[in-house]
Amino acid sequence: MQRIYILLCLMVLLAGTGCDPKEQPDASGTGKYRVVTTIGMITDVVKNVGGDRVEVIGLMGPGVDPHLYKASAGDVQKLDSAHLIFYNGLHLESKMGDLLNVGKYRDKTFAVTDAADRSLLLTPPEFEGQYDPHLWFDVTLWMQAVGKVRDVLSEFDSDNTLMYWSNAERYLAKLAELHTYIKAQAERVPPQQRVLVTAHDAFNYFGKAYGFEVRGLQGISTATEAGIADVQALATFITERQIPAIFVESSVSTRSLEAVKAAVKSKGFEVEIGGELFSDAMGNEGTPEGTYIGMVRHNIDTIVKALVGESTTTSPSTTEY
Repeated sequence: MQRIYILLCLMVLLAGTGCDPKEQPDASGTGKYRVVTTIGMITDVVKNVGGDRVEVIGLMGPGVDPHLYKASAGDVQKLDSAHLIFYNGLHLESKMGDLLNVGKYRDKTFAVTDAADRSLLLTPPEFEGQYDPHLWFDVTLWMQAVGKVRDVLSEFDSDNTLMYWSNAERYLAKLAELHTYIKAQAERVPPQQRVLVTAHDAFNYFGKAYGFEVRGLQGISTATEAGIADVQALATFITERQIPAIFVESSVSTRSLEAVKAAVKSKGFEVEIGGELFSDAMGNEGTPEGTYIGMVRHNIDTIVKALVGESTTTSPSTTEY
C-alpha cells in the first residue's frame, strides 16, 4: 500500500499538482507561497510579515466596499490556487462568508480577527448583537491581527519561523509609533470639537481609542440604507453642536452626505466637507495611502486639519509606509 501511495504521488506530481499543498508550483513561477487576502489592510499585513516568502493576492482594491463585495469567477480561481487565505471575519465580508468557511477552503482560511480579545470588541445595538468588524481603526487591536498572521505563516512554513517573527516585530514597532502619532494629533483638537461625522459607522474603534465622538449616517454595514429621517436627525445634531466639518469615505457614495450638508444649510448653518477618509478600503497602490500606516496617518491628519481649521503640521517621523 505504501508503494502504491508513493507511485500515486509521483504520478500526481508529474501532472503538475503535487501531493503536498506546500509543494504545488505557483502560476507565476516565483516559488513563493500564494496567499489570498480580502481587504487591503490585511494584504498589507501579510506583505509586511510574509516578506519574500509570499506572493500576496488581494481581492478588494481601492474604493471597494467589502460589505457588498461578491466573489467573481476570477476570485474563485485565485482562492483555488492559494496556499493560505486571510480574511477579516466578524461578518465584514458578508457576501463571501459562506464561500470561505465551507468545503475546500475551510482548512486553509483564517480570520485575522480571531486573535482579537473579545472583551475589547464593540457590539453596537444596531448590529444585532454582532461585533463591529472595523478593528483596524484601533491600531492596538490591529496589532493583534498581525500576531495572527505571523502565527499562521510560522506554522505553515515552520522552516522560516524566525523570519516571520522578525518581520512581525519590525512591523509592530512601526504600528506602535503610529498609535503614538495618532494620539498626539488627536490632542491638538479641543475635546469639545472631537466629533467625527461620516457616511457610516466604521470609526467607532477609532473614536473609543482616540477620544472622538463618532456619528455615522448609515449603520455598521453600508448595506443599510439611510432614509430621510436619518438625514434630518444627523443634520439637526450637526446644527445644534455647530460641527464645522463632516467627512466622505473613499468606498462609500458621497450622495448621502451631500444631502446632509444641504439639510444643515436649510437649518441656517454651514458645514463643510472636511475631506475624504479611507474606511473599508485603502488608497491606490504605490501611494502612501495604499498602505495601512499611510492610510491611517492620512485619516488623522485630514480629521485634525478640518476640525481645527488650520493646516496640519505633522511631527517628523521615521515611520516607513
